[in-house]
Amino acid sequence: MSSGGTITVVLTSPRVAPGLLTRATWQALEAADEIGASGGPGRPDVQAVIGSGLVVTQVEAGVSAAWSWLSSAAAAGRQVVWLTGDDGEPGLLRVVSDELVREPSYQVEIIHGSYDVPGARLIDLVRVMDRLRRNCPWDQEQTHESLARYLLEETYETLEAIDTGDLSHLQEELGDLLLQVAFHSRIAEDNPDEAFTIDDVSAGIVEKLIRRHPHVFGTVDAADAAAVEANWETIKAAEKQRSSVLEGIPLALPALALADKVLGRSAKVLPSDATSGAMSADQIGPELLAIVREARSLGVDAEQALRTAVASLADQIRAAESA
Repeated sequence: MSSGGTITVVLTSPRVAPGLLTRATWQALEAADEIGASGGPGRPDVQAVIGSGLVVTQVEAGVSAAWSWLSSAAAAGRQVVWLTGDDGEPGLLRVVSDELVREPSYQVEIIHGSYDVPGARLIDLVRVMDRLRRNCPWDQEQTHESLARYLLEETYETLEAIDTGDLSHLQEELGDLLLQVAFHSRIAEDNPDEAFTIDDVSAGIVEKLIRRHPHVFGTVDAADAAAVEANWETIKAAEKQRSSVLEGIPLALPALALADKVLGRSAKVLPSDATSGAMSADQIGPELLAIVREARSLGVDAEQALRTAVASLADQIRAAESA
């Protein structure tokens, strides 16, 4: 026979602002005879509940103490609500599940007080990175310069994952690449003169994306991808106020990628010298390989040879710009 008591366990996400609880949760809290939690009154979610005018009982930490408090109150016919900690208190949930199987004299339910929004796990990454920076000797020693090679390695590993088409591998490598962004941002926080945070990095790219997509966030029309790209380049040029089309091209790019970038920019300055198109797309790779093979036979560094040719083209572009 039911005692009339109830136990309501509230699961909340530590990645959602304290107090942003579902209506059902607030109703359960307001109807409760007692609200309990462990971990001290300083917990942000506990503070939010107390701030609303409700009383939260601090219960000794540990599964046994929590369950003893809950079950005793419910058996006595009281309605009690338990606010779980950041980790979700899996030990207590296992006890609650076992109790449900035994069909106690009181009602037991588990409700979700809040839900993660898309991107919420990025908050976990920021928290973990902050803890590593403060407590791990290796992480404490790292600088932007010492991490540069890892950023390059992770970029190439990500590209390799894309080439293989292995999506699970790509997911892993994107995580490693994201770590580099979080790590560099956390290091920057310690700079006494020019500090910035991961929030500053995120805010900057959000503002840029909105600014450069007026066809989405504004009133500009863009009928196709070509129009989108043209708008992007126009806005970018106005923002950067660069004196040369070559500005902004990283010279550390591999020679082939650098050549592609410079050729793309050269079309804005030099007359087009496009080929007749006699070569098909599937012939490009073999032709490039044949050129590298020829370079090897002549003892020529193909990478450096291409860089020299690109540098010559860059000189022509600058000369045309200043003419």
